[in-house]
Amino acid sequence: MAGKELFLKKGFEVVDKAPPDFELLVKKFNKNASTPKFKGDWEKRLSQYGKSLTIIRADQCPYSVKNVKEISETAENTYGIKPNIIELKSCEDAQNSPCAFGTFCIIYNGKVIAYHPISKTRFINIMNKIL
Repeated sequence: MAGKELFLKKGFEVVDKAPPDFELLVKKFNKNASTPKFKGDWEKRLSQYGKSLTIIRADQCPYSVKNVKEISETAENTYGIKPNIIELKSCEDAQNSPCAFGTFCIIYNGKVIAYHPISKTRFINIMNKIL
């Protein structure tokens, strides 16, 4: 994937940021156009998931089906945790996600522990650090 520097050289500018390190870059073709921004309210949206393991995913990436299946099985078999899996079905669902990535995240006990698709091994490493 191209780095941020390439876009900045081509006239894009950073117009908003979201945790942990997401940046929204924009190149306006009309200087009077409104500036897009992240929806914000990350903590408020995150609070609705409570003290549990939640995996949020969309069909954007075909590999996430396999990853979510493996992570779910590992959570149950290794840690005794049954995850809640939420399938994002619309752009509104993605926009209301508690993560700026929008199409995947893993939440454990009210904190996002993965902001993008991860492997079973990465999930195990994260959980072993937490538990």
